[in-house]
Amino acid sequence: MPSPFPGMDPYLEDSSIWPDLHSTLISYIREELQPQVRPKYIARIGERVEVAGFGTQYVPDVMLVEPPMGAPFLPAVAGTLVADDPTFMTMLDDELRIPFIEIIYRETGDLVTVIEVLSLDNKVGAGRERYLRKQKDILRSRVNLVEIDLLSIGQPSSLAHTNPEIEGPVSRYVVATSRSHIRRKVEFYAIGLRERLPRCRIPLRQEDTDAVLDLPKVFTRAYDMGAHDLLIDYSGPPPVPLSIEDGRWMVRLLAAMRRQGK
Repeated sequence: MPSPFPGMDPYLEDSSIWPDLHSTLISYIREELQPQVRPKYIARIGERVEVAGFGTQYVPDVMLVEPPMGAPFLPAVAGTLVADDPTFMTMLDDELRIPFIEIIYRETGDLVTVIEVLSLDNKVGAGRERYLRKQKDILRSRVNLVEIDLLSIGQPSSLAHTNPEIEGPVSRYVVATSRSHIRRKVEFYAIGLRERLPRCRIPLRQEDTDAVLDLPKVFTRAYDMGAHDLLIDYSGPPPVPLSIEDGRWMVRLLAAMRRQGK
């Protein structure tokens, strides 16, 4: 069953739901773009590792394993039990793996476009600072950057939200694009709660036609495959604040859904 919202569903911003949706969106975006860009380009899922601070919810998922030291075999003395040599592991600091999509030019392997689906870790604290540094590095390169921000919480991080020439918030959600050959212009799709998600242009090399990301199709599939209709209790309030107008609109929307027995 699809989400009752025409576009982004604010209930999906719940911290227990968003990580699964985020990973699914990344996978389906790559799947949507791959047939369009091949064989000249290849869309891949990349991953950067960020070390989380002490006390965070992340579980260490990387460790160093040391084999037994290979001590010489010592025969057991009668009546004495000798233990086998253990394997040692060194636990690293908590690590947070953040996936993104990269489009490379197959002939040379050059990175052409980076697509980021922003998560809360990109919008708060030290994680935001690291993301902004990566953003700045990309803007200094010849790589296109596409940012998909479907989270209304956290500090503004996308180019559309941090551009000093734009007064006030662009919108609740946004897709922002910076092309490598025209950095002074930022393309963006402003997305309100009541609007459908856009079909976005994804830049490749300057001489090639843009790919098109059908974000509504990707989102609907991610919602369905994640069985989010079974996880979300739409009878309660969303986990994020809404404006008075959006809140009233949402109440009417969900009341109509209940009347239809959905």
